[in-house]
Amino acid sequence: MITGIITDESNQPLPGANVSIKGTKNAIATDFDGKFSIQAEKGDQLVFSFIGMENGYATVGKTDKINMKLANNSVALNEVVVVGYGTQKRSMSTGAVTSISSSDIKKSKRANVTEALNGRVAGVQITNNSGYLNPEYYFQTNKIKFLSGTKTVTGSPMLSIEQSEAIVAIRGNSTVSQQNDPLYVIDGVPTNAEISNIDTNDIQKIDVLKDAAATSLYGSRAANGVIIITTKNGTYKNLSEKQLKRKLKKLNKNTETEVQKLAPQSVEVSQEDYDNFVENQFESPKSAPLSTFSIDVDNASYTNIRRFINNGQTVPKDAVRVEEMMNFFKYKYPQPQDQHPFSINTEYSDCPWNSNHRILKIGLQGKNIPTDNLPASNFVFLIDVSGSMSDTNKLPLLKQSMKILVNELRKKDKVAIVVYAGAAGMVLPPTSGDEKQTIIDALEKLNAGGSTAGGAGIELAYKLAEENFVKGGNNRVILATDGDFNVGASSNTDMQTLIEQKRESAVFLTCLGYGMGNYKDSKMETLSDKGNGNYAYIDNIQEANRFLGKEFKGSMFAIAKDVKIQIEFNPKHVQAYRLIGYENRKLRPEDFSNDAIDAGELGSGHTVTALYEVIPAGVKSEFLSNQPDLKYTKTSVTESDYSDELATIKFRYKKPDGDKSIEMVKAIENKSIPLKNSSDDFKFSTAVAWFGLKLRDSNLVPNKSSEDIKKLAKEGLSNDEDGYKAEFIRLVETVK
Repeated sequence: MITGIITDESNQPLPGANVSIKGTKNAIATDFDGKFSIQAEKGDQLVFSFIGMENGYATVGKTDKINMKLANNSVALNEVVVVGYGTQKRSMSTGAVTSISSSDIKKSKRANVTEALNGRVAGVQITNNSGYLNPEYYFQTNKIKFLSGTKTVTGSPMLSIEQSEAIVAIRGNSTVSQQNDPLYVIDGVPTNAEISNIDTNDIQKIDVLKDAAATSLYGSRAANGVIIITTKNGTYKNLSEKQLKRKLKKLNKNTETEVQKLAPQSVEVSQEDYDNFVENQFESPKSAPLSTFSIDVDNASYTNIRRFINNGQTVPKDAVRVEEMMNFFKYKYPQPQDQHPFSINTEYSDCPWNSNHRILKIGLQGKNIPTDNLPASNFVFLIDVSGSMSDTNKLPLLKQSMKILVNELRKKDKVAIVVYAGAAGMVLPPTSGDEKQTIIDALEKLNAGGSTAGGAGIELAYKLAEENFVKGGNNRVILATDGDFNVGASSNTDMQTLIEQKRESAVFLTCLGYGMGNYKDSKMETLSDKGNGNYAYIDNIQEANRFLGKEFKGSMFAIAKDVKIQIEFNPKHVQAYRLIGYENRKLRPEDFSNDAIDAGELGSGHTVTALYEVIPAGVKSEFLSNQPDLKYTKTSVTESDYSDELATIKFRYKKPDGDKSIEMVKAIENKSIPLKNSSDDFKFSTAVAWFGLKLRDSNLVPNKSSEDIKKLAKEGLSNDEDGYKAEFIRLVETVK
């Protein structure tokens, strides 16, 4: 996987530049930051091109990183043509365009619509009326209806045309803003007015333009697509835009009730599913002396949040899990120097959003084991190929993701592939990791269709993993899905019961989430939390390359399991405390020493970070209620009782193949340093937590300034070879 950045002569990134492999059809375009990622082999020649610039060339060698600077070539620009509003033949335009004739509109049978549209335009998809995408337009026999105010929940660039009996819905705009209505051009007259009631007997044809095909002709007004309606008699062509708007308003009068009856009741703005949870509150060390929780190495929440922000959408409050945001990033903690598989690192400094409070940072660093010393792997890929996986950001992206993982396999590793849709089945028996082409060929043959028997797929995958179990090895099921289970065991409770049973097999679980619109985050999180697992959300090929390629060892090889943390704060110095994040990973105090209680796993080279917000003793705080005087509970610490200690922290963990926990204990000194003198890791991790609390609109954070968050993140910006921390700062700038 070759990655890099394409820039111009002034080192500015070139978004949309083309990278291709000479002599093949393999090509990709750079993203907004000029970054690219392309699969190539040693000796391949890469061609870098951009309009108005000279081509660049590079041969793939030993390095997997190639940056290219392109020189200006004004001669390449022979002519620049600006097209304004006007009449244009369809043959003159290119892009995502489709046309529907008036006769097509009146056809009522599903087969006829499929026949009329199939093969006409690349990127047209006929779907069923499952309701997981939000319809925008409906055509009936004699009227065209528009549902105003609806939000398109798919981010796919694919145009989707759906029919249910006599109803056809045209959809497909990416949600780039909260107001995502397209531009209408009726007989050459552009308007943003609502269309609700146009007689289809007057319509000759309807053209749909998307993306560059729309904006190149109609400018920024067409950012959400263009619907071009041509009437048989040119009824509206002599009207001004103002006159057209008045006429449409008159046509639309008193149609709201009829439109609501027409819309399918099952369709919602979004059918994505997130578990609700209540943010951790402040607790007194007198009444709640122990805080206990499981570590969490998942980072799916961060990539999911990034997807929402990049698409211009509001981030759902319950999609924000602060601990997963912090743990997306790597911090420079020292490697362990003793027999334990991880080092413990603490830091105590000022709270940036409340100057009267303090932050205690706890950081774990997993031992980095050389690849050659890693045990043999027994992998089972469990892949969802149901109908809901047909979108381009689901099964097609999933296949490319798995190829990255396959490239990391060794001869001693084995892979089997199980798929599930209406039923589950094995498509590849256990195959050696050096037979990469055989594994990739099996992936390429997968197609989406059918319902989703997730429970049956899990049963079969674990059965296969157990039959090929490698003693002392890395036995793992890798589940890739959008989480939309609807056949067999499908509720969150059913899935939890099933995965808890399978956990006893000593087979680990990795969950890879894909897609949007109907994405079931709650199911994915339940599976990974309860199945000795980890969880990542793959929103693009770059994220797949990070999680399955660069961080392969940490993602796929556990060095410790059931890792628990318990901290006891000293009431002499701590008036109150709260754990930031980890709401769904909290444990009861008695669970800490109970080896039957499941907790998180730590991978090779992994870092885990947790933050506590502390209200020091003697500080007045609006977040504290009056504490009752206790008669039987010890409420004070004398000078001789550990007066220099802020807290005592304990860890328990098991070896990957062990059943008995090992305990570690460390005392934390009551020594706070000013925020300006704190480490870069402290500043950046605290800024990430601060941003997560802002997205959740936390009532415990008085200062939610994006500028202040960005400033702190920039002060902590270091150790950022891949640019993920710089990308975070850009996300903060986007959310005002």
